[in-house]
Amino acid sequence: MSLPSNNPAIKRGFSPYLALIPICLGVFVAADDQTVVVTILPQIMQDMRVPISELDTVSWTITAYLLGYVAAMPLIGRLSDVWGHRRLFVLSMLLFMAGSVATALAPNLSTLIGMRVVQAVGAGALIPISIAFAGDLFPAGKRGIALGLIGAAAEAGGVIGPLWGGIVVRYLDWRWVFWMNIPLGAVVIVGILFMLARSPRHSAKLDYLSGALVAIALSALTLGLARIGGPDALMGVYLAGSVAALVLLVLRQRSSSDPLFPHGMFTHIAVKAANSAHLLVGGALIIGMITVPLMANTVLGLSPLEGGLRLMRMTAAIPFGAVLGGWTAQRMDYRIPTVLGLVLIALGFFFMSTWDVDISEPSLTIHLALAGFGFGLLIAPIALAATEPVSEGVRGAAAGVVTAMRMVGMTFGIAALTAWGSGRFVNLIAGIPLPLQAAGESAADYQARLAVYQTQVSDIGVSLFSNFFLIAMVVAAIAIIPALFMAWNHHRQSRESQV
Repeated sequence: MSLPSNNPAIKRGFSPYLALIPICLGVFVAADDQTVVVTILPQIMQDMRVPISELDTVSWTITAYLLGYVAAMPLIGRLSDVWGHRRLFVLSMLLFMAGSVATALAPNLSTLIGMRVVQAVGAGALIPISIAFAGDLFPAGKRGIALGLIGAAAEAGGVIGPLWGGIVVRYLDWRWVFWMNIPLGAVVIVGILFMLARSPRHSAKLDYLSGALVAIALSALTLGLARIGGPDALMGVYLAGSVAALVLLVLRQRSSSDPLFPHGMFTHIAVKAANSAHLLVGGALIIGMITVPLMANTVLGLSPLEGGLRLMRMTAAIPFGAVLGGWTAQRMDYRIPTVLGLVLIALGFFFMSTWDVDISEPSLTIHLALAGFGFGLLIAPIALAATEPVSEGVRGAAAGVVTAMRMVGMTFGIAALTAWGSGRFVNLIAGIPLPLQAAGESAADYQARLAVYQTQVSDIGVSLFSNFFLIAMVVAAIAIIPALFMAWNHHRQSRESQV
């Protein structure tokens, strides 16, 4: 089936794929800013005179972005259904640009962290709206490649971010990373307004209270789990607040005549399965993204640059898998590319669990690329399974929820690594006595004992990271279970009314 030439979502003279370019560029820029901070943090600390002892505070420049991303998606996804996808995409990009200006002008670290949240709210809105845009631009059964391209743009932005930050700080001040978002954002807005027609608006009352409860629940969960490495009373307050907000949200959803998440949105098994699978995928993904460079920088003694390059072997394969996954989802049952992707992820992590200090090419690249390609394969089919069964008027809300689920999964993954990993390492190393030089012991004998100690610690580190990879493998394997329920027949969908 060819794409219709009189698509009301596009202005005359433009094709759907051409109109997809500014959408993908916006997603790319937003995703880039999620990871770009990694390589400019040292310059930020130096410029703002932040001591290394406050590294945990500095890390909030990254956590704050994740926080804004997660909290914004569900509500703004629903807002886009009511206000129109084009209008809210432009407003979200303007908010992202305003946050970028404020971040570039930030006089201190606290202000910078706060402005990163503003940035992230705008950026986080772009992804679910982009997924909803695919439904506007392409008919049912033809959205797979579009969603694959959007997913590829998001993943490519995350891959390029650290490299882009490194290039900027080499030749310019770190603030230019954020200043450059202004011309890029302007190009995106001009492209959207020039190519896309006004999106339809679906009349509904917006349940702002439910939106606030979602934001509170997700934000409190993120803040609580971020403290899991050193549990304290504040962590308990955050987690209790998250549970309380979630309970209130459920009660509000049941009593509201026009809830934030329409009652029919989760009636189809494919929607529930896709959200469950995406939660687990997020957990497996973040384990790989943290463990690969951390292993390189610690037990293997490699530079941070080499650790980043190793991770890029995995993340660079994701966009290629995303495009192929989108193409496959247009021709096959959504379960096929999703399950295949999860199997590849599990295999990749299994092979990584066999690594030792002598891991080398080509095994290194094959194992990482295998997992990365698997992560890419399932982007489009999961997005389709979560949004195709719902009616057009709630597609933005559905896209916001399924995108947020992956971010929540990543939050749980980070917490699990922090809590279990640090404790496990301490327990393993506790049984090895520290090699202090004994009285009368020769330097040669002491160096020999020290070498044995370092080998033992290295072996423990390798064993620990191997366990991390095995956990990611198990999480990916478990995700196959909900993925098996993601069946959706888009040919039947065109003949039947949606829920």
